[in-house]
Amino acid sequence: MTTPTQNAQRPFKVLGIQQIAIGGPDKKRLQTLWVDMLGLEVTGTFVSERENVDEDICAIGRGPYKVEVDLMQPIDPEKKPAVHTTPLNHVGLWIDNLPVAVEWLSAQGVRFAPGGIRPGAAGYDICFLHPKSNEQFPIAGEGVLIELVQAPPEVIAALG
Repeated sequence: MTTPTQNAQRPFKVLGIQQIAIGGPDKKRLQTLWVDMLGLEVTGTFVSERENVDEDICAIGRGPYKVEVDLMQPIDPEKKPAVHTTPLNHVGLWIDNLPVAVEWLSAQGVRFAPGGIRPGAAGYDICFLHPKSNEQFPIAGEGVLIELVQAPPEVIAALG
């Protein structure tokens, strides 16, 4: 069996983990562990009706080595996306050239979630790989939602 990478040179690079996102029905309970007990710093918040999310953005590390831990609760538990139904909601990966990555991955049969490339909670452009494949796009996250995040120049310089 031939894999897509055997047929084409990948025109982008995954640089590292940008974030992990943890969902629950009440982010205050998540804060008790991650902020109060483990000492992560809350560096921002993000609320989006469209994404049905109220989140605190926490940080481990600094500068280009910083990894976000996003603590998320739904604005409305009855609506989608249901950010609280999967405790480890998604993993975010730094990408050196997001538009090129999306174009190439799509051509290889990777399924993306609706919404395309758009600004994310931390201010970087993002998009999501769908957790489930389909007939048209046979490659997906195999049950895991994966966020691709455009790395800023300092992260590319440090991790590239």
